[in-house]
Amino acid sequence: MASGLRLGELALDGALMMHVEPLDRESGLEVLADRCGAGTVAADPDAADEVVRLCGGLPVALHVAAARLATESRLTLAGLAAELADEPRRLAGMSLGKDRSVAAAFDLAYRELTPEAARFYRLMGWYPGTAFDAGVAAVATGLDPERTADALDALTAACLLEETPDGRFRFHDLVRLHAAERAAEEEAPAERPALVRRVTLHYLALTALADRAVRLDRLRIADLGQLLADVPDPFTVPDGPAPLAWLEAEHRNILGVLRAAAREEELHTEVWQLAEAFTVLFFHHRHLGDWRESLELGAAAAAEALVPAAEARLRSLLSRPLMDLGEYEAARRELDTAEACAEVADHLVVRASVQEFSGRYWDRTDPARAMEAYRRALDLSTAAGELRGAAIASYFLGCAQDAAGDHRAALDTLRDAHQQLTAREDPRMAARVRIAIGIAHGNLGESRDAIAELSAAAEILRAEKATHYLAQALVALADILESSGSDPHDVRPHLEHALKIYEAGGSPRAEELRERLEEESGAG
Repeated sequence: MASGLRLGELALDGALMMHVEPLDRESGLEVLADRCGAGTVAADPDAADEVVRLCGGLPVALHVAAARLATESRLTLAGLAAELADEPRRLAGMSLGKDRSVAAAFDLAYRELTPEAARFYRLMGWYPGTAFDAGVAAVATGLDPERTADALDALTAACLLEETPDGRFRFHDLVRLHAAERAAEEEAPAERPALVRRVTLHYLALTALADRAVRLDRLRIADLGQLLADVPDPFTVPDGPAPLAWLEAEHRNILGVLRAAAREEELHTEVWQLAEAFTVLFFHHRHLGDWRESLELGAAAAAEALVPAAEARLRSLLSRPLMDLGEYEAARRELDTAEACAEVADHLVVRASVQEFSGRYWDRTDPARAMEAYRRALDLSTAAGELRGAAIASYFLGCAQDAAGDHRAALDTLRDAHQQLTAREDPRMAARVRIAIGIAHGNLGESRDAIAELSAAAEILRAEKATHYLAQALVALADILESSGSDPHDVRPHLEHALKIYEAGGSPRAEELRERLEEESGAG
């Protein structure tokens, strides 16, 4: 990293410089305490933590930060943390003057790059993701693969770029800021939006292909036939990446691209299309905050692009993470807007989808109103010939019937939905129906049947890597086992596994499970 650069006379403590990995939090705090006093750090540990984090573990950055605290009598740790938190001012805040700064250290290595490697460095400073492979770098910079490889080698050799174990590359945050500053100074203003457009189209194509590889017959508003016609599909070749694994690995980059593209007036269409395709990840892995943000960006872009069907679809989808986060009134507002957009679009399948999501809102408080919404969704899907949508509406209708106390009718409805979804080779949705069937059996006191259905559903969802619904199956299974008098040692592992899933996804349900496990431990 930057501590490996040849700092020469800029070496703040006169030591021989060598490559050093970024320091961890504890080591960073030790450096800060050593340079500006343990009392200063102890007086405001939260601010000290933040300063260390914003310095990214780079010794040279920590030395400059500590020197500023020692020499500027009015500067406090909290004030320095606030200054460094402002990203555009961060590098400037790590300076003891023009020639004694972190940026000056980076400048030394930058000036030794070839013109092509230097331009590559500048442009990748504008890349909106967190890490990138050689293919993304080639798209972003417009270089061919061979020249891209040469530039990557040059930046890695100069310690301006780090290669990760999976073959990707990333900048340290401070190096990225330096590269972006150099780009702003030396590149034409039109270069940044052009780069964002290239990267957005790249990720839109790959995310759409991954979406289709997971499930081809899902409702989609975007017509991407022309975009995808000449794009090689990496998910269909031997030894190609698994689509969900690729989406999980890339999801921070895709979200960064969405954020950058949303700031470009010419990319509204691409933003909502990318948000629509991206949501397939969150059907399986509930990163609730990321899902919410991506759909908010997509819905706003669809509104700007005047595509009411897309806005209706994205706002109805947005109701799901909002409800999972407990923000029910916000979810209701999104559904009301979605319903109005669906009516304007006059799209039967979109109208059916909005009714389905509305039913899920009413599930909480009004089973009768939920059943009415699901029946409308079922009728609209049937009228549109959308058989998968009709089966999903039947599933939710069965859940509502069970919640209303009509358990036998619910089982009939759910079994029909399961049969339809199995016939359509949709194991994830069919397994979700089996969860509902198991719960209905449990409500009828039929514990053996309930345990069999829930256990089978959990196995399928585990194989499908549908972690959020696996957690639902595990909690329901724990409930049935507990109510049927099973050994608590057989119940607890299901709850602990579900807790890990909910914690990873940022779900409020994690706290409920944590409290339940603590209570049961106390009772035990």
